[in-house]
Amino acid sequence: MEYTAQTPDEFIAELKKRLSQNPGCGVSHYNLGTAYVAKGRLIEAEAEFLSAVECSPSLAEAYVQLGGLAMNKGNLDGCLEWNEKASRARPLFAVPFGNIGFVHLQRGEVDKAEKALRRAVKIDPKYVQALATLGNALYMKGDVDGAEFHSTKALEVEPNFGPAINTLALVALDRGDFPKAKEFVDRARATGFEPHPGLVQEIEAGLAK
Repeated sequence: MEYTAQTPDEFIAELKKRLSQNPGCGVSHYNLGTAYVAKGRLIEAEAEFLSAVECSPSLAEAYVQLGGLAMNKGNLDGCLEWNEKASRARPLFAVPFGNIGFVHLQRGEVDKAEKALRRAVKIDPKYVQALATLGNALYMKGDVDGAEFHSTKALEVEPNFGPAINTLALVALDRGDFPKAKEFVDRARATGFEPHPGLVQEIEAGLAK
């Protein structure tokens, strides 16, 4: 069914009208939730996503959105739980596995992060966030070559993805190539990503020798 709304507020009004006629439509609840997110109305968005999964338990995107709202509140457990539900609802959907990997990495659970992230990139080899996060996870495990490989793969998809560039700066630093590390730091900054001050200081100290 096509939408006739021209503005976000008209879109919200149209969705509300449709839901008044068909309150059990999970997709309409999901679309209304995303419209509320775009307006910054997160409490209303959460209610709509909850209605979406109640009406359509296989709607994986709604679980992912609920995970994002949980993350926005700093609730890592909630983010993990919702994304795990999304992964069960649609096992070949890469996004929840990428998010699961990110949460595990935030907790320092690097092996669990790697497992989830490898599954994400197996499903979608061009999923840039998962590629970059996997590169970071492998660097944390001491696998510098793996970190370089997956970070480079991420940049093949999105050349200005700051987190992947930052990991390559870490790789160059680990190898003692301070000029290359500085080049990557400058490149990361140009994308709007700010490297950790400790990394910058270590590179500057190496260049000063």
